[in-house]
Amino acid sequence: VLVVFTVNMSGGPNEGAELWGLPSWVFDIFLGGDLAMILLTCNVGQLNSQVNASHCMLDYINNYFAYFTFLVAMLIEFSGLLHASYLVQYAVAAMAGKPIESSEEARGFGANVFFWGRCLVSLAILGFCFAVTFEALFSEQTTLWSGVPPAAAIVVWVALMCIVGMLEGMQIAFFAMAKLPESERGDSYWAKKTCGLSFKGEGVNL
Repeated sequence: VLVVFTVNMSGGPNEGAELWGLPSWVFDIFLGGDLAMILLTCNVGQLNSQVNASHCMLDYINNYFAYFTFLVAMLIEFSGLLHASYLVQYAVAAMAGKPIESSEEARGFGANVFFWGRCLVSLAILGFCFAVTFEALFSEQTTLWSGVPPAAAIVVWVALMCIVGMLEGMQIAFFAMAKLPESERGDSYWAKKTCGLSFKGEGVNL
């Protein structure tokens, strides 16, 4: 997220910038609205890599950068910075009435204290982030289009957060479902519809 955010900032236009004499509406859509940078990031930086990596998995991790990236991810996980997500996981599992399966050994007292302590710290940081974000939205201190009332800005922000969450979750779900036989994919209408489309034939749609 940080990398994509930085990429978008690095390609954002300066105030009052013009390019090639393009009409203002074209400039506003592609540069003012970041569409050009979004398409570049998706096509050049993300989608082609995902498609190629799905066929050349070992080639994509057979380098020092992949190892370094995983070490950084493990360090972030160990720090507990994002442990609030575990609380969400537990809440969803409780509401669904399904136990959380794990291949890890049961945590001892010390490990439990360390784990829940990191969860509390992460929750405090998340709460601070919410406070800063909502304060910025209410005081119109964000880069959202000028003239948008604070209430609408919050609705847009929440909606986009939900969409991002759905898309991120779908990626994990698709790859997990690819390992299950059709008989174990449940009987929910839209799940079966989506799986039928994703895994049709040889699974090339996925």
